[in-house]
Amino acid sequence: MKIGLIQYSPDWEDKEFNKEKLTSLLQEEVEDVDLLIFPEMTLTGFTMRSKKYAEKLDGESFKYFGNVAKNFECDVIAGIIENSLAEYFNTLVHITKNGKLKSTYHKIHPFSFSNEDKHFSAGEKPVITEINNWKTGLSICYDLRFPELYRFYGKEKVDLIIDIANWPDTRIEHWLALLKARAIENQCFVVGVNRVGDEPRIHYNGCSSIFDPMGRTVVKVENEERVIFAEIEKKLVDETRKKLPFLDDIKLI
Repeated sequence: MKIGLIQYSPDWEDKEFNKEKLTSLLQEEVEDVDLLIFPEMTLTGFTMRSKKYAEKLDGESFKYFGNVAKNFECDVIAGIIENSLAEYFNTLVHITKNGKLKSTYHKIHPFSFSNEDKHFSAGEKPVITEINNWKTGLSICYDLRFPELYRFYGKEKVDLIIDIANWPDTRIEHWLALLKARAIENQCFVVGVNRVGDEPRIHYNGCSSIFDPMGRTVVKVENEERVIFAEIEKKLVDETRKKLPFLDDIKLI
């Protein structure tokens, strides 16, 4: 499967500008890809103004990413702020190549250090989706610090785990270490897509990465604003688990 990781610098809380920026970036760089993955809260940055920027699932942000999926004939993973029955969620959407919504994941662990928990409701369940016959576990940013979620995905023998993020450069070594650990412990590919650039008071250096089931780095790009391409093969997951059947010994207590 060929994946494109969109590592870019969104303009703060400016959805229209960011749509134009992404459209330009994608037109310059993308062709023959199976999956495009965008960072957390793709069109706004990590804003806490959930009421102002939240949309229904069929809103303009979803329509934009649905058109991206159709235009490039690929699946899309993106981050939106969702208004659902007067609750606000930091949401990941999986859109199929025909522009249809396949899966929705609500961030289970709002980032209390920045008061995200005061502006967004917490998701309540893991979500596994299917992308090109890859069984895929979904997560968002701060979730990465809580291995219990990923052990569930490991127990379910997912082939791929995706984490979309706005992870600052001051803790970027944690980001890299945790992505690698999630790959090793669950013997699957792990993809982390982070943004670059600046928000008020915070700087991001990206380091969007893919780790294979043995924890080896497939790709890692720091600071550059671009689409990062990589090819991954599911047979490596199967071979690793057959050779080292560690997941069969999990005892969830």
